[in-house]
Amino acid sequence: MMLDCAIIGGGPAGLNAALVLGRARRKIILFDNNQPRNAVTHESHGFITRDGVSPREFRALAHQDIRKYPSVQINENKIVKIKQASNSTFELITHEGETYLTKKIILAIGLKESLPKVNGIWDFYGKSLFSCPYCDGWELKDQPLVLISENKHVIHMAKIIYQWSRDLVICTNGNKIISEADAQLLCSKGIRIKEERILNLIGTQGKLEKVILEDGTEIWRSGGFVMTELEQPNNFAKILGCSMKTNGGIVVDDLGRTNVEGIYAAGDTSIVGPSQLIIAAAHGSRVAMGINYDLTMEEF
Repeated sequence: MMLDCAIIGGGPAGLNAALVLGRARRKIILFDNNQPRNAVTHESHGFITRDGVSPREFRALAHQDIRKYPSVQINENKIVKIKQASNSTFELITHEGETYLTKKIILAIGLKESLPKVNGIWDFYGKSLFSCPYCDGWELKDQPLVLISENKHVIHMAKIIYQWSRDLVICTNGNKIISEADAQLLCSKGIRIKEERILNLIGTQGKLEKVILEDGTEIWRSGGFVMTELEQPNNFAKILGCSMKTNGGIVVDDLGRTNVEGIYAAGDTSIVGPSQLIIAAAHGSRVAMGINYDLTMEEF
């Protein structure tokens, strides 16, 4: 059977795209191998009517909505290969050797993140250390916080976090990335800066208690934020010949079209930031409308 569209990725962008295309009576398959970027997250915030939802519950509710539409299949196998089958079709091969033919593809594969190389950081990430203040700032409001970053954009992040807590310490883990002028500005707001390398993070059951620096300094903190580095989780976009942004995202137009005919991208994989469920879901909806429009024009 020839599919109208195959969606690779079962995050909010892919899920919402599947919903919109299902309601448009398109033959769709959604490949979702349940490896979300937010797997460590206990609650997701900022999505109206779903504030505080767990990623697992969000996915289950989305699948429940999508299954109302008989033209949409959900497949939990992993895509391992994509190739051009003809001028207007693509062939997808799963890890189990299944083959599918489709007219269009949405890459909704999200992004893979790496954290600063700090001993113990993964024990706290998603529990008391987070990457997005808009997602988790409210839960940390007015607490003593740390911002761990090796990224030159740390100043911008610190200014944003200041809205939720005035008690903030920036730890750059041995990197001199803050200028003297910026340091003076931050210090005027009571924000402290520690450039020494971090020896360890201490806490119990994912709850941060203190940051220990190599010089022996102990900084008592109850939580905070980490600036992560993001990259594509696989090389599908490059193999297909999609143009990439300097920040690692896939270049798309307003309707999610890449420079490769028939290939679209939705959600974090093209937006890169800011990363929120509601933003990714909205982008998935817009891209789905673009695909339905393109398919309709081709039929006429």
